[in-house]
Amino acid sequence: MNKLDLTSILEALQKVLPHDQNFIGLHEPYFIGNEWVYVKECLDTRWVSSVGKFVDNFESSLANYTGVERAVAVVNGTAALHICLQIIGIKSGDEVLIPSLTFVATANTVSYCGAIPHFIDSEESTLGVDPKKLGNYLDSVAEIKPEGCWNRETGRWIKAIVAVHTFGHPVDLDPLCQVCEHFQLTLVEDAAESLGSFYKGCHTGNWGKVSALSFNGNKIITTGGGGAILTQDHSLANLAKHMTTTAKLPHKWAFNHDRVSYNYRLPNLNAALGCAQLENLPEFLRAKRALAEKYMQVFQEICGIKFFREPDFAHSNYWLNTLLLDEDYVAQRDDLLELTNGHGIMTRPAWTLMHKLPMFKDSPRMDLKVAESLESRLINIPSSAFL
Repeated sequence: MNKLDLTSILEALQKVLPHDQNFIGLHEPYFIGNEWVYVKECLDTRWVSSVGKFVDNFESSLANYTGVERAVAVVNGTAALHICLQIIGIKSGDEVLIPSLTFVATANTVSYCGAIPHFIDSEESTLGVDPKKLGNYLDSVAEIKPEGCWNRETGRWIKAIVAVHTFGHPVDLDPLCQVCEHFQLTLVEDAAESLGSFYKGCHTGNWGKVSALSFNGNKIITTGGGGAILTQDHSLANLAKHMTTTAKLPHKWAFNHDRVSYNYRLPNLNAALGCAQLENLPEFLRAKRALAEKYMQVFQEICGIKFFREPDFAHSNYWLNTLLLDEDYVAQRDDLLELTNGHGIMTRPAWTLMHKLPMFKDSPRMDLKVAESLESRLINIPSSAFL
């Protein structure tokens, strides 16, 4: 069997990336605007904690940019997704469909609700949920009752599906919405990685009943740590705000709370950083698309590996640029990771599939052949906007 020319791949990366750095990270934050000004204002005014004008401004700016009615800022993307599941009524014993190819937070938040993650396959053209395969699978295991979707094999209700826009590339949402409608499933978008990504001209986060964003330090914009819940439903937004602020009832001085809830508030200090970052999001997106185009050029002539391009129906943010090895060269993936990291270019494989983790090994799952193939072949390469 022929071997992959690892040196050519390394040289292709070196053609695109700067030569004056000893180490190039996978995705680093980029501060070119009002970050210092806004953060200093928080320090000067002492509004650094859970309330302040920057929290309000950040929420309204996010809603305006994404096109949703409301955004609720929270402490991180995991908290955002946890509250998304809570406010749509996910309860102990329910099943929630999620891709096995995702970050562990997606599965963890299902477990936080006492629910059971039910793992589903991905498609290579999007790296996300395969709607057609999912529909066929549900036809074989599920029964539609007046109360909802019943899993005949496990004896549990399947209540929702979390669609993850993997590495910023949108899932094919129209057919997925049809699956959700047919099987009476609530759609939640895990848009943690897809701020700035559009499906058929509309920003991700507009199809789910609720959606979650992340602003971790490695995301396309950062608040240090942070996240947001997006929704078109004002009543759900109000509930999300209430539940993320300890369910405290408004009063001048009394501490009255009407439910067990969470302290998931985003501090004003973090929101100030986010407001400055959001002002420069168009520039970040332009720079990241230019970087992706350079990668496309240098990898188009190399055999055995391809650069992952956005689906035809999408305009992606290219949050994490991705290479896919041909099936014949899977055995050389780790050699390539070793070579690139050894030369100061940070690369990484896909996340370990959720059904392979010890705490989820007994969870229900469909055939996951595509996800397993992608896991074995996928490599992320440096994607910072300043590159």
